[in-house]
Amino acid sequence: MKKSIRLPLTEELAESLHAGDEVSLTGYLYTSRDAGHKRMCEALAAGESLPFDPSDATIYYVGPSPAAPGQIIGAAGPTTSGRMDAYAPTLMAAGVRGMIGKGGRLPEVTEAIKKYKCIYFGAIGGAGALLSKCIKSCESIAYEDLGAEALRRLYVEDMPLVVIIDTEGNDLYRLGRERYLKEHNKNE
Repeated sequence: MKKSIRLPLTEELAESLHAGDEVSLTGYLYTSRDAGHKRMCEALAAGESLPFDPSDATIYYVGPSPAAPGQIIGAAGPTTSGRMDAYAPTLMAAGVRGMIGKGGRLPEVTEAIKKYKCIYFGAIGGAGALLSKCIKSCESIAYEDLGAEALRRLYVEDMPLVVIIDTEGNDLYRLGRERYLKEHNKNE
């Protein structure tokens, strides 16, 4: 059963989610990739505030393509999350609670997810045009010089995601491999 989630992603809401849960996400989130993450972490290290309130915020790892005439945004598929692994723990410590991307995360990121009670959601790679249909508004808020990697605020409705890593550190990718190997070895 798919769970309907309304942002912001509070600690209580995050703790109610489990690896493997299918969710339909609605609310405001922020976009950023590695160049934007680097700038945000540099700002935090310098004692500066971020261009948005990170408390219970969700960041979508995406660099959308330009919008066609009459469109809100271009294709908006997820970027490989590992590119943000060096920065993710710092942003979680600042209050970010949700991350959306594709692919696995380093053990340090999983530990930070557990420590700060965060959620890592997986989005379908290669489905940028489909995912962009969930985006109802797009506003650029910082780092315009980064082009596709500029920091944006999006409003999404019913964005289809899967919980990959939950607040307990349960990792769907690891659990899936273990289940497969257990079943495969049983059949030999």
